[in-house]
Amino acid sequence: MNLSIVIVNWNTKEFLRRCLESLRANPPSGEFEVIVIDNASADSSAEMVRQEFPEAVLIENQENLGYAQGNNQGIAASKGEYVLLLNPDTEVTPGTFDALLKFAKSRPDAAAVGCRLINPDGGVQSSCRSFPSPLPLLFEYTKLSRLFPRSRLFGAYRMTYFDYSRVAEVDQPMGSCLLLSRKATEDVGAFDEGFPIFFNEVDWCFRAVQRGWKAYFTPDAEVLHHGGASTRQAKAEMIRESHESLGRFYEKHYKGRLPWAVYRLIRFAIGANSRIASRLK
Repeated sequence: MNLSIVIVNWNTKEFLRRCLESLRANPPSGEFEVIVIDNASADSSAEMVRQEFPEAVLIENQENLGYAQGNNQGIAASKGEYVLLLNPDTEVTPGTFDALLKFAKSRPDAAAVGCRLINPDGGVQSSCRSFPSPLPLLFEYTKLSRLFPRSRLFGAYRMTYFDYSRVAEVDQPMGSCLLLSRKATEDVGAFDEGFPIFFNEVDWCFRAVQRGWKAYFTPDAEVLHHGGASTRQAKAEMIRESHESLGRFYEKHYKGRLPWAVYRLIRFAIGANSRIASRLK
């Protein structure tokens, strides 16, 4: 089997329906499977999948286990040479899958491949970032990245200078549509469920790079991404969770590697930024 498509859903029934309809209308050319993990949705998402998309494998959880654990369930149940993690608030375009697979097969060192994410208004989403190492994060928190968005130095974290019309090696493509190779998942391991919603794909890509793999972005495949369909249902909580996940990322990967004062300063900045962002939202 060429491709397994894994979709983790929580209360996004209408988006999920449109996503699955787009898969049905624009399938890959080879053998594939669709696996939907429903995290105890209260909007009849699972029933809709059963009735309208019987070709999909449906895994129903009795509680919301989060994005990371849901993806781990889907990957464990999958059989494809490649696994595509796809958000339910996406719609694939003609040729998406074949373009992603062709690119991945041309790069045997690719653990992960991301594609162009398109807004409903046709604009291109910013979907690639560098790893949140201390200096890029400092420029982000001091707003220098906003003052100098075209600077490769000051805009390093969000890669505000990035050209989304070209192929490039990147640190972390957005997980909304992320193709993983089976060999890489077996080598790198599962998603860390200590990052239930945010930073799980960042952590996975970070571990992959540490093991000698690479992540790429290709503009040859495009996916419409509505964005935030699940997270906006609990916006304030999601803002806090995002910053707390960044803090956990730092504790896991940087504690002990940075001077103590630098590490504590970054953790303080993360917490302060979380409180400010929560009040603003």
